[in-house]
Amino acid sequence: MADKPLLTVRNMSISFSSPDEADIEAVRQVDLSLTPGKTLALVGESGCGKSVTARAVLRLLDKNAIIPSGEILFDTGQGAVDIARLKPDSLAMRSIRGAEISMIFQEPMSSLSPVHTIGDQIDEFIILHERLSPKQARERTVALLDQVGVPGARDRANAYPFELSGGLRQRAMIAMALACTPKLLIADEPTTALDVTTQAQILDLLRQLQDDYGMAMLFITHDLGVVAEVADEIAVMYLGDVVEQGDVYEVFRRPKHPYTQALMNSVPRLSRKADRKRLSPIKGTVPSPRDRPSGCAFTSRCPHAFAPCPAQRPERTQVSAGHVARCHLLAHEPAEALA
Repeated sequence: MADKPLLTVRNMSISFSSPDEADIEAVRQVDLSLTPGKTLALVGESGCGKSVTARAVLRLLDKNAIIPSGEILFDTGQGAVDIARLKPDSLAMRSIRGAEISMIFQEPMSSLSPVHTIGDQIDEFIILHERLSPKQARERTVALLDQVGVPGARDRANAYPFELSGGLRQRAMIAMALACTPKLLIADEPTTALDVTTQAQILDLLRQLQDDYGMAMLFITHDLGVVAEVADEIAVMYLGDVVEQGDVYEVFRRPKHPYTQALMNSVPRLSRKADRKRLSPIKGTVPSPRDRPSGCAFTSRCPHAFAPCPAQRPERTQVSAGHVARCHLLAHEPAEALA
């Protein structure tokens, strides 16, 4: 079934332990769902828990990180596997990581080995998962580099990462991620360090590859313009909480959480001169997870905060079909305002 979820994250929390203090909760009771062929954008300011959430799916968290509660259910085609219960170095996890779920990391220069050629690194990946000979793996590598638009793919395979431009390094990283035709691709801000022209090319490439492979994609970004271009659904994170999620057009058209509204208001828009207004930045900064309020995570920066916000965590409220938000204000809106 096309609508059957490929990945279902339920009530997942992530904490980091410290010898000097109590565990620090970085992600709190997250719920996400991805279906084949669709893109879910995970957005929010830096420090909101986006990358930690994505790394949990691949069990690439730091050694002092734990998943104390929740499930990460992945459909392998032979039944659902709870990744949260697998050991990071287990055979079961290693058979999923890279082969069925791959990740494009935020900065290829720090993710690729500087002392091995691009081709050797992709070859090793293919040999590990596909059990091909070195010669067969190299042919696959060249074909992948050519597919993602690397000019002179056979020669570029012998280049080291520092010999390539940022755009070509990102294309090489994409080739590595696609080497085993994964069912799920996690893209962690894949265009952040690129110029506008290269960014557009990478986004077009990802859309084309998604159509070719029919894979699901978890796209992490803080650029709402990119979200509008690539995503089918959106989940807005703040301080480890998913505060609003739903169909991307529905959330953009009717954002209900004050944080989502603030993000939308801080985006510059082209308009007539008479309608131009100053941008409205979000005042303050994201608090440390150590200072997380027991109630709504956005309380300290919310212009609409009132009595229940600091102490009581808001429930998920159904705004419309497939559109939910966590905000005490929604409990006080008339029913027709939510329809």
